Amino acid sequence: MALPSVGGGYQLGDGNLNEVTIGDQGTVTALTGASNTLTAAQLTANIITINSGGAGATAITTPTGAQIDALLTNAKIGSTFDVALINISTTGGDVANLVAGTGITFVGNVYLAVGNASAAAASSALFRFARTASAAWSCYRIG
Repeated sequence: MALPSVGGGYQLGDGNLNEVTIGDQGTVTALTGASNTLTAAQLTANIITINSGGAGATAITTPTGAQIDALLTNAKIGSTFDVALINISTTGGDVANLVAGTGITFVGNVYLAVGNASAAAASSALFRFARTASAAWSCYRIG
């Protein structure tokens, strides 16, 4: 049975927030360089790789809460999605720092390395984004 897609995102059954979703991986977002700003589509694609190639720390800014809302028009308070940040650089100083865009709040200990929500070289971190209000999302480090 095909799932309906209206306005971005999917609603399963009666829209219970605890239903499991199954989907394809989609396109992996591959980043390079010292500074990157993600689109909502890149963030919600679930996997982001970064390789600054020995250039040092990299800042990866999330889209704004409003931009995520514009893409995921079916999201309601409590809707979530996960994203893996994978730092494929092998140079020790190449830390990937996740930076909150407007309307994004880091909650709890989202730190993996020194700095913002980060993934040290040759490591990864898993984050969960949860909608808390219109144009507002919280980000939790879950792995």
